[in-house]
Amino acid sequence: MTVINWEDPFCAEGNNCFRLGTDAEGNGYIAVAGQEEHALTDTREALRNLILDIKAGKADHLL
Repeated sequence: MTVINWEDPFCAEGNNCFRLGTDAEGNGYIAVAGQEEHALTDTREALRNLILDIKAGKADHLL
């Protein structure tokens, strides 16, 4: 089983909290806090770009 190192949850006002994580191979993970067993995975760079766009307000409706 892959060990994922989760960061602290990110919570936007009025939205669900989500968490980012990485594994030893450099894969990135994102999940709703408390539901990490249903995490989505992609490259770390792809998820980093997604989160930067969300934080910039380009896709806040996704949360």
